[in-house]
Amino acid sequence: MPNRGDDRPGLDDLDDLVTGEELDADDDLDEDDADEAEDEDEYPEDATEDDIDLVIACYREDGLPVAVPLELDLANDLDGLIDQLRRIPGDAGAVGMVSVAGDVFVIVRVRGKRVQVFCSDGLAADDWPIVHDVVDFLDAELPDDDSDDPYPLGDADILSDAGLPDFELEAMAEDVDVDSATLLERIAVKLGFKAQFGKALASFE
Repeated sequence: MPNRGDDRPGLDDLDDLVTGEELDADDDLDEDDADEAEDEDEYPEDATEDDIDLVIACYREDGLPVAVPLELDLANDLDGLIDQLRRIPGDAGAVGMVSVAGDVFVIVRVRGKRVQVFCSDGLAADDWPIVHDVVDFLDAELPDDDSDDPYPLGDADILSDAGLPDFELEAMAEDVDVDSATLLERIAVKLGFKAQFGKALASFE
């Protein structure tokens, strides 16, 4: 019988074979892709122009209070808001305020490399991108219950040195009888930005 040779793969063919480790790696990649797709599915849709109550930055320049309206897109982008606040030449950094649908507010304070964030209700993370971003930024754990009560999270002492104690900010966040835009206006007044904030707020009406 003619010698047909050894039909087992030779050394030259080994590079073409898929090893078990490579199969496992492919499985891991598939799982990562699936997790990524799931995360994208869970990310809420952007707040629309009608949803956004305000996006305002407050800061002091040469000791004088300044409040300016910011782009509406920043109400859906925490990283973008932080970057924008970093560009503001405030004496002690800048404070960004966002209110969405009269339902939830976010306060961001940027002083150099230091970033502090507070959200009036972390349970709104499934509804609004800015809240979802805050939960991710803080790596916060949300309760599993279906409570309708607000769940404030973040740096409650974010404005304590400016005259708003942490307990007072948390109490305001939990006040469901007042819409979030009004609460931010009260906070601005407390910080000494009454006229400036009012003027900036008028641009969103």
